[in-house]
Amino acid sequence: MEEDAARAPLLQLQPRGEAAAAAGKEGRARRVALEWWVESKKLWHIVGPAIFQRIALYGINVVSQAFIGHLGDLELAAFSIAATVVAGFNFGFLLGMASALETLCGQAFGAKKHHMLGVYLQRSWIVLLMFAAALTPTYIFMEDLLLLIGQSPELSRLAGEMSIWLLPQHFAMAMLLPLTRFLQSQLKNWVTAWTAGAALVVHVVVTYVLVTHLQLGIVGAVAAADMSWWLVVLGQFVYVVGGGCPLSWKGFSMEAFADFWEFIKLSSASGVMLCLENWYYRLLVLLTGYLKNAEIAVDALSICQTINGWEMMIPFGFLAATGVRVANELGAGSGKGARFAIIVSITTSVVIGLVFWCLILYFDDKIALLFTTSEVVLAAVHKLSVLLAFTILLNSVQPVLSGVAVGSGWQALVAYVNIGTYYFIGVPLGIILGWPLHFGVGGIWSGMIGGTAVQTVILAYLTVKCDWDEEAKVASMRMQKWAESK
Repeated sequence: MEEDAARAPLLQLQPRGEAAAAAGKEGRARRVALEWWVESKKLWHIVGPAIFQRIALYGINVVSQAFIGHLGDLELAAFSIAATVVAGFNFGFLLGMASALETLCGQAFGAKKHHMLGVYLQRSWIVLLMFAAALTPTYIFMEDLLLLIGQSPELSRLAGEMSIWLLPQHFAMAMLLPLTRFLQSQLKNWVTAWTAGAALVVHVVVTYVLVTHLQLGIVGAVAAADMSWWLVVLGQFVYVVGGGCPLSWKGFSMEAFADFWEFIKLSSASGVMLCLENWYYRLLVLLTGYLKNAEIAVDALSICQTINGWEMMIPFGFLAATGVRVANELGAGSGKGARFAIIVSITTSVVIGLVFWCLILYFDDKIALLFTTSEVVLAAVHKLSVLLAFTILLNSVQPVLSGVAVGSGWQALVAYVNIGTYYFIGVPLGIILGWPLHFGVGGIWSGMIGGTAVQTVILAYLTVKCDWDEEAKVASMRMQKWAESK
């Protein structure tokens, strides 16, 4: 025993340096894995309901499009144009303006300035409703606008009629977008998810009754969507003002009009930033309307964009979650926490994007059977499926980086990036490939993918080079300024 005891220290001393290094590496790996797990739980607490809500809300329009698509190719093309040129453009702007609320509410929640969340919500309602009213003529004069830019008279007439019925959705968005961001910034994501899910179920039933049984056609499909959007607004509004947010909702307040101009400037910058992204691929549908056999090309492209848009609800969920997590961490003064949240979010989103990239390549045009049985349209979708797959893969990164910008308050800077990459690179390249080089809709889409790729590289560079500790100080100063103003 004594001999064994004497030998024991010698046996331990020989590998001591390697063992300590190995133990240190193992400890660091375990610590990183634990931090990753904790951050992933925080992220998915927001991402899961955010994705569900966005899929449900997008599903409302998808259901309408599916019913309209089976009415005829012209009806589907008219709905696609109306939803793209008017509702899509205006939705993009209102969505961007509402993203200012993610920056302010997220940072206020991180700094535990709960009362300001309710004030910011009311301020956002006022601003968005003002801009929604200002944008109303675009719905009323939709037919004249389409004729002015060279669309066919029959398509313009039907799309113009449909756009009038989209007006209730327009004002519903102005109310709903701030409500959703107000709730998400407080991690009350189940409210947004359940209200959207319930509205989708109601929408399917009502659309079936109005279109199939009552034979109301396009009007029935769009009217059902209007009702469903307002049902979501009502559910979230009742929850907020009915006592669901006791810390952040103290009733209507005149404080909503304080610092009004500063809020409008941030909202406008946010609106420009995100609407330029939202409008970008919607321009693809509009440009396709000028090609030969435009009706078939628009139908095929709108189906691909619908599939892409539905899958985009996942990256958009990560956009919302990344914005909230980054804003929360910056509001709490943790630059390191914000940086780590970005890494986890981008990595997770890219893995999911790879899965859907494979699914699109495997199923090819079979998903399009949901929207049409036309052999000509299905063949056109088949030709575009590869571009759809690569768009989905690229979009698994780009929206998350936009979420970083939203959480950090970089909206004005990113607006300039979007203008340069989308409209001075992507659109001109798409036009050149589509017409002079005769690649058609595939060429237009390829050029616009190139613009998105350049924008993604620039945003990635800005994110990597950012001093996140300094960003945390800026957020803390913003909260301190508000406290002093009180």
